[in-house]
Amino acid sequence: MDFDLSDEQKTIRDTVRKFAQTRIKPKAHELDENEEFSLALTKEMGELGVFGLIVPEAYGGQGLDYLSYVIAVEELARVDGSHAATVAAGVSLGVAPLLYFGSDEQKRKYLPRLASGEGLFAFGLTEPGAGSDSRGSKTKAVENPDGSWTLNGAKIFITNGSTPITDGIIVQAVSGGTPEAPEFTCFIMEKGAPGFTAKTMHKKMMWRASNTAELYFTDVRLPASSILGKRGAGSKQMLKTLDSGRLSIAAMGLGCAQGAYEAALSYARQRQQFGKPLCRFQAIAFKLADMAMKIDHARTFLYKACWMRDTGKPFGTESAMAKLYCSEVAQWVANEAVQIHGGYGLMKEFDVERFYRDQRLLQIGEGTSEIQRMVISRAIGC
Repeated sequence: MDFDLSDEQKTIRDTVRKFAQTRIKPKAHELDENEEFSLALTKEMGELGVFGLIVPEAYGGQGLDYLSYVIAVEELARVDGSHAATVAAGVSLGVAPLLYFGSDEQKRKYLPRLASGEGLFAFGLTEPGAGSDSRGSKTKAVENPDGSWTLNGAKIFITNGSTPITDGIIVQAVSGGTPEAPEFTCFIMEKGAPGFTAKTMHKKMMWRASNTAELYFTDVRLPASSILGKRGAGSKQMLKTLDSGRLSIAAMGLGCAQGAYEAALSYARQRQQFGKPLCRFQAIAFKLADMAMKIDHARTFLYKACWMRDTGKPFGTESAMAKLYCSEVAQWVANEAVQIHGGYGLMKEFDVERFYRDQRLLQIGEGTSEIQRMVISRAIGC
């Protein structure tokens, strides 16, 4: 077993780390405070190439493995969860469904702009009354006599749903079937479609510099060519998309934990109490030792899950495990990092306050921790 990263993966890690430190970190606090999505930094991340890492060269990307992409998300989250979320949603939920299920024509039409970061796609799945119960979706698509479709409904908590460069939304809708066995189909809806409106959501606790939107569809007319893949394949497409997407959420948890740990370690080395640095007290040193151990275990398992995906092995269970473990490690590490900072950890001037808030979504988004445990328990035969 080879645990070494390739030279290319190390270059990606170092390049994204430097960018996050020099370009994002100086602005992260202000953007978070103002709930401001940074178009400029998003375009810079596009120029860096992070949106196109897994996109084949034929469609404008670099054609690299999934681990390379996960490393990039990890390094962004190590500094700021909001910008990591913009990339993770842009790739795992925007690029990936088109890449997995789109026709060649659809790929050529949309992927080059998405790979360059000039445009973003969002994934419309969650609804006001359908979160973990995705099959409870009420958004409906009705086929018209001419083969077109009429879309009505609403989505909520959609990352990248209303940015200035959002090119479109992949919308899962009920397209037929019965109430007991609904048929789901995914549609590509371009921004600007008559009847579509998007409302940016504010007053979030976390990821305040990322874009989150409510989406409304009122008699939106979509051509037959807007179907992603095949009619009725929406549920399978969603599950495959989320299997891979959970690895990027795991990367966000890992990066958040790493950033919080590094902040706590630095503070504990500098902060003096009773005549010596905090890290010289066993109670604090053991907290930091446990942080380092948990983070290393999380990284090892996440990278293994990515390796399984990249080598064509079944990875759905491991993806759920990685998402669950990394998000809960992030929760634990961020909590202990605040504890080490004491009262200062509760102040916005210190990065751990933001890490503490940002990690909270990781146990909810793209499948709650409870849903991950359901996936894992079924896989082990319960």
